[in-house]
Amino acid sequence: MKILVLLKLATVLTVISADFLNKNNAEDDVFDVSLENEEMQHTNKRFTPDWESLDTREIPSWFDNAKFGVFIHWGVFSVPSFGEWFWYNWQEKSPPFVEFMEKNYPPGFTYANFAQQFRAEFFDPNHWAEILKSSGAKYVVLTSKHHEGFTLWPSKYSWNWNAMDVGPKRDLVGELAEAIREKTNMHFGLYHSLYEWYHPLYLQDKANNFETQDFVRLKTMPELYELVNTYKPDVIWSDGDWEANDKYWDTLNFLAWLYNDSPVRHTVVVNDRWGRGVGCKHGDFVNCQDRYNPGVLQTRKWENAMTIDKEAWAFRRNARLSDFLTTRELIETLVTTVSCGGNLLMNIGPTADGVIRPIFEERLRDVGSWLQVNGEAIFGTLPWTLQNDTLTSNVWYTSKRIFIWKYVYGITLRWPENNTLMIGAPVPLTDGSVVTLLGYKDPLKWSIFKGVLSIQFPEMNKVESQWGWTVKFAI
Repeated sequence: MKILVLLKLATVLTVISADFLNKNNAEDDVFDVSLENEEMQHTNKRFTPDWESLDTREIPSWFDNAKFGVFIHWGVFSVPSFGEWFWYNWQEKSPPFVEFMEKNYPPGFTYANFAQQFRAEFFDPNHWAEILKSSGAKYVVLTSKHHEGFTLWPSKYSWNWNAMDVGPKRDLVGELAEAIREKTNMHFGLYHSLYEWYHPLYLQDKANNFETQDFVRLKTMPELYELVNTYKPDVIWSDGDWEANDKYWDTLNFLAWLYNDSPVRHTVVVNDRWGRGVGCKHGDFVNCQDRYNPGVLQTRKWENAMTIDKEAWAFRRNARLSDFLTTRELIETLVTTVSCGGNLLMNIGPTADGVIRPIFEERLRDVGSWLQVNGEAIFGTLPWTLQNDTLTSNVWYTSKRIFIWKYVYGITLRWPENNTLMIGAPVPLTDGSVVTLLGYKDPLKWSIFKGVLSIQFPEMNKVESQWGWTVKFAI
């Protein structure tokens, strides 16, 4: 009787495991359960406003499971569409920007005049949500305010320099947040710049060697509390911190409130840009620098924030096709990042009128198509013993444990020569081990000779996947 019960239980678990791995949105179910667990774990945990305490916070598990997000740089800088640092470069007399203004705009034209042309007349948040969902990403981060200071929400602390008072006359943050939450299972996050290039209060604090905090007290911190309480973001992606230390920015008090008492205390994650000297040391995860991709396993959670347009974060009208990473390059970046324990935050730049241009949409949908087949090897995975194969350098590894089963995934970024993949990593296979290829229904033939594992692939046209192929080892 006991044996029969155990056999039935094993059968049920096998069915559940198979269903878990095959459902397109299985990882979303995991996220829902993890959020419930996180609320139970963090309810009674209190943090004090110092790094020693704040650094003990366990990162909400949804973020590590998510692996892939989309970054959106959008603002007044999208009007000239000549780089997101346009205002600064123009004011600092950078020749290309001065020449651009002299050729295309009348004398006396100011940066504030661009805001009137930032109309977002074609912005359809539901359509954006559909595109973002199609990418397979599990979170999105929108620039609520860049260094220019223009807020995409009707902030009480940015009078006449926000998307409700001038330009679109809409709450762009609120509209996208609502669409993301209603139309997708993605987590919604916000980028926020601590500093503003030319805000008088900031310039005065800077002139005072940051011994005064009028800008922080009257502008930066009120905005952050307003954003959290109004839109409840699961990611706060801070930036613009490098000129002053965390004491000036009042970082520690804000993060203690965020973790202890805010409406997102159980789910929110923050990056590491909270003051000069803080980067790559503190925060729930680290960015360290733009396009950070160390290529080796890191000791803590990290994120690779990078751009599809190799030259800029914002939309550029003068971009050429060769400026954009190919789908293959994007998938390679995703795979190498996740294999080393990181998340990939892939940036797009919409136009001033609110359109995600076809080149960005195509790249997002391509990545989503690849993840439909290979997402099992990305979402909810852990780094394996090795990240990169010792023999075939374009093979990268991830792993996953589900119930009593453990899986290792080897993702090859090049189709193997003669349809035979040679692997040097010590994958613990036995005579009864099953090796499969995601996107192909039949088991693969394999053999080991002198420590080298040879795996026979089918013909490429019989496999669903493109750009990268995942070998699955049940061990």
